[in-house]
Amino acid sequence: MKKYILTSTLAALLTLGGLSVPALAGPEDVVVENAWSRASIGMNRPGAAYMTIRNTGDEPVTLTGLATPLAMMPEIHETKTNAEGVSSMSPAGEIAIAPGESVALEPGGLHAMLMRLQEPMTEGDTFPLSLLFDDGGEVTVEVPILGIAARGPED
Repeated sequence: MKKYILTSTLAALLTLGGLSVPALAGPEDVVVENAWSRASIGMNRPGAAYMTIRNTGDEPVTLTGLATPLAMMPEIHETKTNAEGVSSMSPAGEIAIAPGESVALEPGGLHAMLMRLQEPMTEGDTFPLSLLFDDGGEVTVEVPILGIAARGPED
């Protein structure tokens, strides 16, 4: 009898525990639009990439990192300007995107910083950039490299 009660209790706990596990949004729920970057002058300075990341799913997604063969240290950075008008950049950390919402990576704000370039970013080329999510999902986009003075994907 004691074994039956213990088994029933364990089964109930596992069932309840299984119901409380949050659903994970998969890469199919993430849409990347208008990806672009600028050509670099050599490899001594970091490059950057910009895009809009949209969550079309029903659950939040959290962007945790980037990967690309083009740069050894790709990170999401944020540009901030203080009261004196001085701008600085720092790693943004994880970025949560609510269901139905989007996050813009754009000049002067959040952006993909591509540090320790492995080759120059040449106008007309493209490179793969993988967005890494906390649930282990990954979305890879081909990023076109525009001219050095480009201001957006239409340039």
